[in-house]
Amino acid sequence: MPNLSRRGVIELGLGASAAAAIAPEAAAAGWGPELPDGDKLGFAIVGIGKLSQGQLIPGLRKCKGAKLAALVSGHADKAAKWAASEGLSADAIYSYETYDRIVNDPRIDVVYIVLPNNMHAEYTIRALKAGKHVLCEKPMATSAADCEKMIAAAKAAKRHLMIAYRCHYEPHNLEAMRRIRSGRYGKPRLVVTEMGRQSTLDDPSDVWRLDMKMSGGGALTDMGIYGINGTRYLLNEEPTEVRAWANTDHKDPRFKDVEDLISWQFKFPSGALAHGSTSFSYAGCMKFDVFCEQARLRGDPGAYYGGNQLDIFSHPDQGTVKIADTDQFAREMDWMADVIRGKAPMVSPGEEGLQDVRLMEAILESVAKGGATVKTDFGYRRAVDPAAVVDVPA
Repeated sequence: MPNLSRRGVIELGLGASAAAAIAPEAAAAGWGPELPDGDKLGFAIVGIGKLSQGQLIPGLRKCKGAKLAALVSGHADKAAKWAASEGLSADAIYSYETYDRIVNDPRIDVVYIVLPNNMHAEYTIRALKAGKHVLCEKPMATSAADCEKMIAAAKAAKRHLMIAYRCHYEPHNLEAMRRIRSGRYGKPRLVVTEMGRQSTLDDPSDVWRLDMKMSGGGALTDMGIYGINGTRYLLNEEPTEVRAWANTDHKDPRFKDVEDLISWQFKFPSGALAHGSTSFSYAGCMKFDVFCEQARLRGDPGAYYGGNQLDIFSHPDQGTVKIADTDQFAREMDWMADVIRGKAPMVSPGEEGLQDVRLMEAILESVAKGGATVKTDFGYRRAVDPAAVVDVPA
């Protein structure tokens, strides 16, 4: 990954020796040299909304082993503008009507699905049938049944299906995982995640998120999924049961169709507990706290696109951990490229996405039953621990 400037560090009154103690737990050699343009894998981005414009296209410019190869959009003018700015030829622009023609485009190795949630399954399966690998935005789909169809399609096509869990490649989250795994703070006992923001019907990208058919769950599928997935990778285990509650003002025009404020509690085999909340009506917040026997780790912010921070409390080496702030989207796409090349293990496969969708369905089931306990041991176990294979930049 590119060498970006290190973030300023808050020392919290620590001396030099203490500051050194909160350097990253581990750092790998890096992601290798940048490949010649002709050797980079080509990505087609399907859907040119805010995420694609603000993060994915800029991220591909920074990739060492991946590049932008095509655009798929229902807005010809927007696609033409971005194609011109990125040096793509007119024949690298596809509409949703011509999408299936990607089968004949050798420039495209990977299709990145960045569409409303209810379109993920269809466009993923069509790309796989066209012989392309797929990177699909979270949540994987609006139902576990659709997730299973996507996984089956990838196996049938003998292509990789990866879910875009960017925090699996985000250095502050990786560092938190490593420190928890090391046992230096004792066993983790409780995880608390709070993921929410104010939504608005004035933003087209929020309108579909407030439509149950298109989003599959409102704030839960857009923001809450960060807390669900984050709790799982921080603890490196799967919950066995959940209880959940919702409080929604359905007179608010934003919430005619979806739940707003949802709170849940997970129970884990180790005895650890987790509490999570999500909302489209409270002030922006994406943070986690992990309470271990001998320390507390806080990511606040913990899941932003950039500018995240990891702090350690109630321990002799307390302070802000010094970690370089890198482009997590570029890291994610470069990782996908290396998986295809056989140089990296798959960290976030379709089965990982399926697990979160099943858990969100269980949360909504508990809400519908007034907070009743719902069993969640679906038999899934993570095959590859991100903390064991993905580097934290020095």
